[in-house]
Amino acid sequence: MSLGKIAIVGSGAIGSYYGGRLAQAGEDVTFLYRSDYEHVKEHGLKVQSINGDFHLHPVQCENNSENIGEVDLVIVAWKATANHFAEEVIRPLIGDNTSILTLQNGLGNCDHFAKLFGRQRVIGGLCFVCINKLVPGLISHTASGHVRIGELHGQSSPRIEKIAEAFNSTGISCEPVESLEKALWMKLVWNYPFNGLAIAEGGVDTEVLLKELQLEPTIRLLMNEVVTLAAELGHTIPQSYIDSQIEITYPMDKYRPSSMIDYVEGRPVELEAIWLNPLRVAKSLGVAVPEMEKLAARIADRLAENK
Repeated sequence: MSLGKIAIVGSGAIGSYYGGRLAQAGEDVTFLYRSDYEHVKEHGLKVQSINGDFHLHPVQCENNSENIGEVDLVIVAWKATANHFAEEVIRPLIGDNTSILTLQNGLGNCDHFAKLFGRQRVIGGLCFVCINKLVPGLISHTASGHVRIGELHGQSSPRIEKIAEAFNSTGISCEPVESLEKALWMKLVWNYPFNGLAIAEGGVDTEVLLKELQLEPTIRLLMNEVVTLAAELGHTIPQSYIDSQIEITYPMDKYRPSSMIDYVEGRPVELEAIWLNPLRVAKSLGVAVPEMEKLAARIADRLAENK
């Protein structure tokens, strides 16, 4: 069951890996590249993965979405900081029956695309994966890879079942979820503290956070506040989930969270989507989240210093 014509918008680590797996499995995938276009066009896409290395060459790619034209599925894998380009970049890809699957961190992304292109088109997705782009055309996948996807209305649908089946056929575990909102908050349980503290501590990896700085108690406090917010919205996340998120991070060793890489390389950081939007939810609910507020302020200070 082919997904039809697919466009990967944001062909960095996430887009290249998941798009590459789909292309490897025979799906009709076109990657939209910017700076890496010439390199990938000439040399292809290489992925070093715990699930098996692969090299795609030639790669079906373009550096302008107008050259791709209308597709059946747009997979958005760029950072939320690029969402202001969505109208310009994604509009040429939209046909009468085009779906948009966003694989982005934080809150507010689905609403952004729904306002631009229609709520009925948008599917939310979350990637639980350790992955980095090493150099142009070379992706390193070191752990996990699980994907969760869901409709904004919170019910299953034939299209998400079809997308999940396509992902699973490539060896990528993909699970449709009934509550996309709950899944987004579950992802924040890890992202809020680890991406945040990696920046607040000056640009460090997860091994430094856990083993050198011994910040597990602070991380747990932050995770508990995220879980408390989710509960106020009606989404119960058990304590065992916090324990599991800590446990899976220790073996990651020197993993560099994506926001930390953006920070140290001087690129825009997803401050709004990952840290400020959850704080706005807390304020609207009247829930005290002092550790989350403190961390967001530290991140803002770091980013100000970095300008």
